[in-house]
Amino acid sequence: MPSMHDGKQYREKALKMYPWVCGRCGRDFEGKQIRELTVHHRDHNHSNNPADGSNWELLCVYCHDNEHQRFLEADSQGALQSEEEAPATYNAFAGLKDLLKAQKKQ
Repeated sequence: MPSMHDGKQYREKALKMYPWVCGRCGRDFEGKQIRELTVHHRDHNHSNNPADGSNWELLCVYCHDNEHQRFLEADSQGALQSEEEAPATYNAFAGLKDLLKAQKKQ
């Protein structure tokens, strides 16, 4: 009996669990076009195949290739970066209290 590591096994399961829509571009798939829909491992670990499918998403072949290319490029630059921006640290009013005090003294 094939394990969940077998690509066909997790592909069949993912196609039963998720709607046939690309998770990136939103393109719908039906009939013979379903062959263009791939299972992407969110953590890029093809051995991580939880039964609930939480590490999978369905992507069209174009978005899937793009995702892997982005991952390879980020990995070649060193540590992978989060897409979240760092919180702002600039405080426009930091010296306002002192300026107001100085103005009152004049």
